Amino acid sequence: MTVSTAKKAPFRFDQVGSLLRPQALKEARNAFHEGKIDQAALTKVEDEEIKKIVDKQVALGLKAVTDGEFRRSWWHLDFLANLKGIETYAQHESYKFKGAHTRDTNVRFVDKVAYNPDHPFYKAFTYLQRIVPEGVLAKQTIPSPTLYFRDHRDDQAVHFYETRAAFLADLATAYRQTILHFYELGCRYLQLDDTTWAFLIDRISNAKSSEEKASYEQLAQDGVTVINAAVKDLPEDLTITMHICRGNFRSTFLFSGGYGPVASYLAQLNIDGYFLEYDNERAGDFAPLREIFQHGADKKVVLGLITSKFPELESEEKLQKRIEEATAFVPLKNLCLSTQCGFASTEEGNKLTEDQQWAKLKHVVTTAKKVWNDQ
Repeated sequence: MTVSTAKKAPFRFDQVGSLLRPQALKEARNAFHEGKIDQAALTKVEDEEIKKIVDKQVALGLKAVTDGEFRRSWWHLDFLANLKGIETYAQHESYKFKGAHTRDTNVRFVDKVAYNPDHPFYKAFTYLQRIVPEGVLAKQTIPSPTLYFRDHRDDQAVHFYETRAAFLADLATAYRQTILHFYELGCRYLQLDDTTWAFLIDRISNAKSSEEKASYEQLAQDGVTVINAAVKDLPEDLTITMHICRGNFRSTFLFSGGYGPVASYLAQLNIDGYFLEYDNERAGDFAPLREIFQHGADKKVVLGLITSKFPELESEEKLQKRIEEATAFVPLKNLCLSTQCGFASTEEGNKLTEDQQWAKLKHVVTTAKKVWNDQ
């Protein structure tokens, strides 16, 4: 791991990744699904809309920009489905967000999992890298390998592996090779998006027996094992962060609870920074940061204090106070600021306008500049 400085990602003001899909893109995607336009025509619209939002991010002063995940339908499934050994299917039930119903798409194993050199995300990153101006990083987001542990995705894996350890090893290898290929394409900032830790917070906290609790704690340790194997011995100039998410669909959520139950596991991750959601009481207090950060003098904690779920702008005074409170557990030099999540983890997006979205990101930048003087 490289020495962390104010000029190294994650930055004092940063972002999670996804952005609201503009109307032109929504219309083009609908036309594609209806057979009215071909893939080339859809890609042309995607390219045009991505260029527009990259320019807007740069104009705001963001030092790392994304493609808004504009080519994806889901934040996770589009990636997960395109490793070798995986297929998409309809599970005939919605994901259990609070008060909302999603589409029923899922993925499952049909063979041993492996790196896919033709993964469509590579072409998407190549375009982003080409249009990002000099001095600005192209940030790539992908779902964490732990997403394969959940929602019945690894139920069929037992048919292809004699041991759990062999499965975890193959999964880690597939991810490590994937990350290295992104690096070869010029990526120097990659983020693992992970809802599994919030899932485990909920399950460990509410386990009905010691055996049930132990099974979830083992799943947490499996997460540490596979993530650390995936990021082992990566190039020194590649920053790896993780966004720990409680779910984000049309401004609703999946999980609640403070980070305490998983803090010891998060502390073991050999990554450069954590994007942690702290936009409301569901996230708990800052106390777990002490344990998460205890072995991480060079790590950064990005406080997701500004919600991406609702349009109202948080009080700048209250944001500064919250950052000050966090310094009781993590030095200010190791803290950064972002929105709590992206704005469109699925193509449906959260319940705010594009103008409100950009106002939120501007609020991140202006607040951070008043707190830190080393940007």
